[in-house]
Amino acid sequence: MIYLDNAATSFPKPKSVQDEVISCIKSYGGNPGRGSHALSLAAADKIYECRAALSELFGLGAPENAVFTLNTTHALNTVIKGALRQGDHVLISDMEHNAVFRPIYRLAREGFIKYSVFRTFPDRPDLEDNILSDISAKLTPRTRMLVCAHASNICSSVLPIRKIGELCRKSGILFVVDAAQSAGHIPIDFHLLGADAVCLPGHKGLYGPQGCGVILLREGLTLKTLTEGGNGVNSLEGTMPELPPERYEAGTLPTPAVAGLLRGISEVSRLGIDSIHRHECALYEYARERLSELDGIKIYASDRVGSVLLFNLEGKSADSVGDALNGAGICVRSGYHCAALAHKTLATPPGGAVRVSFGIYNTLADVDTLVNALRTIKSL
Repeated sequence: MIYLDNAATSFPKPKSVQDEVISCIKSYGGNPGRGSHALSLAAADKIYECRAALSELFGLGAPENAVFTLNTTHALNTVIKGALRQGDHVLISDMEHNAVFRPIYRLAREGFIKYSVFRTFPDRPDLEDNILSDISAKLTPRTRMLVCAHASNICSSVLPIRKIGELCRKSGILFVVDAAQSAGHIPIDFHLLGADAVCLPGHKGLYGPQGCGVILLREGLTLKTLTEGGNGVNSLEGTMPELPPERYEAGTLPTPAVAGLLRGISEVSRLGIDSIHRHECALYEYARERLSELDGIKIYASDRVGSVLLFNLEGKSADSVGDALNGAGICVRSGYHCAALAHKTLATPPGGAVRVSFGIYNTLADVDTLVNALRTIKSL
């Protein structure tokens, strides 16, 4: 099997991640913060160790501001719904995943907020300046927040996130970054981004298990809570604690997933994010070159080089190509990738497109096998 669906979840996981998850379940997997016995304390130590590793990797500075969630979607919902107020205006990009679009759409449909969409693929060549100009043109006196993906989940488009952060700071609005496709793939420094919150997954570019997401939260930013419940702190009070991380972590944390994430972070740090990025870009460029040998291949946003390549094969639906590749032992993802806004922006046809997404374990030989399989599929 050749796995080319790392934008959905990375696979395989490093052996150190696999071993740590098993070790947690077998040896120290008590409930963190729920007792003073050895297993609970050992689990709590592992949770803190992972917070510290996240803080170091992303330049957060304060481990307690690394908040664990179920996934990136849960993280984004926590921030979006925790910060917005009645009558606020929100800006999102035209490349957003449904993890951003759907909570914003629901709040707008219920009359709680209004939102506008800024363009990321302007017609004019000076891309970054035009993105910033479009954002500025859509700001209103009620604009409270801008939420956008750092990197797209359907192509290798990357937004000028630091410049957007600077604009948000000057405009006095909250800046929330969806780093689902950039964390572990592209270097991120929390303070240089100028973000108020960065939401990211443990199970994609950081090579942890599924079941754990993270909010990197700016010092001093307090959100309304999305969920309430026990966390072992101030148990006699009816309200959640005021300070992170416990304020936003109601209920039992996914300790095995966090323990595995810690080892995934160690592996990413060992390899170096710059090195990982160069490897994925090299695979992308090789795939783009090899795919161009086939007649009838349409690659979307082909000039954006990174870990994600989106294409269609003339005369074949995206789903039929995906199914045929699966039959050849190659895992890709076809369809709309939970990103209707982005597919509209790239003008993919009905049925969407086929996504190839690379990771650290992919090779040039994987690309060759993909191209040979597509040549056979095209001839059928």
